[in-house]
Amino acid sequence: MLHHLELWVPDLQRAEKSFGWLLGALGYTPHQHWEHGRSWRLGAFYLVVEQSPALAAGTHERCRPGMNHVAFPVESRAALDALVDEAPGHGWRLMFPDRHPFAGGPDHYAAYLENEDGFEAELVAAGV
Repeated sequence: MLHHLELWVPDLQRAEKSFGWLLGALGYTPHQHWEHGRSWRLGAFYLVVEQSPALAAGTHERCRPGMNHVAFPVESRAALDALVDEAPGHGWRLMFPDRHPFAGGPDHYAAYLENEDGFEAELVAAGV
């Protein structure tokens, strides 16, 4: 199990809107709040979004070396479908809509979402 994950973001308000909604919908609760960042906790793990003054670039590019995306389990296919329906209102767009929900293969029921800043979150239905 990971202890925590910290994502440096170009715009804290946008990250708080998109990740705050998604993490809340997945059962995470607000954990920390400071001038340049926010975090949400689920069990012992927490996820941080931070607009650090030390950022070296103004944008995120998931296709460059580094972390491409974060994958989260979702309790069921129905719960995943509901999240996909709500996601656009919270700053997320569905990636690979022509192959959804099997963009990861015929036995992988998942949704790939991208927020306004290019961060990708994969939602994977339990039991898949």
